[in-house]
Amino acid sequence: MTQISLGLDTFGDISLGADGKLKPMDQVLRDVVEEAVLADDVGIDFIGLGEHHRDDFAISSPEIVLSAIAGRTSRIRLGTAVTVLSTDDPVRVFQRFSTLNAVSNGRAEAILGRGSFTESYGLFGHDLQNYDLLFEERLDLFARLLREKKVSWQGQTRAPLKNATVYPRLGEGGLTTWVGVGGSPESVVRVARHDMQMMLAIIGGDALRFKPYVDLYHRTVAQMDQKPRPIGVHSPGFVAETDEAAREALWPHYQAMFGRIGRERGWPPVTKDKYLAEVAHGSLYVGAPETVARKMVRTIKGLGIERFDLKYATGPQPHDHLLECIRLYGEKVIPMVRDMLNRSAAA
Repeated sequence: MTQISLGLDTFGDISLGADGKLKPMDQVLRDVVEEAVLADDVGIDFIGLGEHHRDDFAISSPEIVLSAIAGRTSRIRLGTAVTVLSTDDPVRVFQRFSTLNAVSNGRAEAILGRGSFTESYGLFGHDLQNYDLLFEERLDLFARLLREKKVSWQGQTRAPLKNATVYPRLGEGGLTTWVGVGGSPESVVRVARHDMQMMLAIIGGDALRFKPYVDLYHRTVAQMDQKPRPIGVHSPGFVAETDEAAREALWPHYQAMFGRIGRERGWPPVTKDKYLAEVAHGSLYVGAPETVARKMVRTIKGLGIERFDLKYATGPQPHDHLLECIRLYGEKVIPMVRDMLNRSAAA
């Protein structure tokens, strides 16, 4: 088996302070930097920051926060989870990532997507009716910027380019670029067509239900006579010393976040029974280090992936809880996952 890459993701959820009140966004952003520094210290491979434009998440400019992290770390890879490419300018996105890649000595990764929230469309003057067209065109342009020194491009959603060179250029190693996929066949084929890496966002249900999408990706690249790229999974979770401690620590914050989103979207209220069922049988990686490690290994082997990113912050969890989760993930979960995979490969 290819060496697995094990990372973490966060959206910079607004967290509770010691006084039980929600922290201001500026402090949450500083906390995210400290969380990433710890992740680097304990050997985690990657930290991804998600872009949002809401009052419950602090990160709207992930590349700026990642640059601050780059200056405090030495080895951890730095990326997004995701960059909302549909409502951004691909030229500026390319420039931000090529700059981040330079200042971090080649540690940048772009994870591009449409996002699961729509606030950025109105904020940046885009029509939701163009949801698919915006992403398709902007991903096409970004792919060309990655691979062509002089780019000529024309579409319906931005001004054309003619023999344009965009600076700073990427070094010889280029830029690792993923596309976030929520589970539609069209999205899988799009990733293959643009010859990028696929990141499956699995936030509910049994992860192995995504196996048909992995198979579709491999069939598509084979038909295109392309070499398959790594596939990754992003899923939420939380690690504590015991299963019970992890479940009980996460539950009120999970309930608060999904309760709010549910009210916005007309979902039924989340219940603790449903939460516990998701922990036991779905895509919530919650528990003691060995419990989380075993569940991750099942997903890694079942889907045949090369990357797993745990979204370690869900709702207003206190910063000290998140630091402990990161420490356990790096010091205990990751070694267990690697050992289980090595023993399985040798058997």
